[in-house]
Amino acid sequence: MTLDHRLARALAAGQHRDTNLLTGDHHDAADLMIATTPAAVLIAVTDRAAPGVLLTRRNDAMRKHAGQVAFPGGRIDADDADAVAAALREAEEEIALPRAAVRVIGTADRYRTITGFEVTPVIGVVPPDLPLVLNPTEVADLFEVPLDFMLDSANHLEATVEWQGRQRHYYEILWDRHRIWGATAAMIVNLSRRLRWTG
Repeated sequence: MTLDHRLARALAAGQHRDTNLLTGDHHDAADLMIATTPAAVLIAVTDRAAPGVLLTRRNDAMRKHAGQVAFPGGRIDADDADAVAAALREAEEEIALPRAAVRVIGTADRYRTITGFEVTPVIGVVPPDLPLVLNPTEVADLFEVPLDFMLDSANHLEATVEWQGRQRHYYEILWDRHRIWGATAAMIVNLSRRLRWTG
């Protein structure tokens, strides 16, 4: 069975599961009052014997989320047909991933960030080892995390921090020298719970 079929089947089966998902960074009514901006990210899974997922580290000079690990993506523009189009456009702008190289599998559960974005993850399969080029104004690094490692719940570490006078709970995933946390880690946790990936 191809990777495309395995992912599509797992995603379809997951839609019918009563799964404990993380809906967003919000923790009380005040958080829910924040206006949301539609956004989309691309979860690009490499089509190899041991699939991986492409992640970026944002430029340290970025106004928001500087230096954080993220999926390629951003806000949905008026010219974008939908979340899929936005995710593909953003991936092309950030890491020169050709839209035509992505075999879109579908979308996963939306996640609402404390900064006011409602993010739709778009799952796609891409050929391995593409000659990608980073946009230096947005991306400082590009790396690949094994899909099995990323979706293994044993690697989803719970943490707590005090922020604006309140205790905030979040997940983080440590891979090599990278710390994946915040909304990106939460979307990975959701995908793990939805797909129940077995490798």
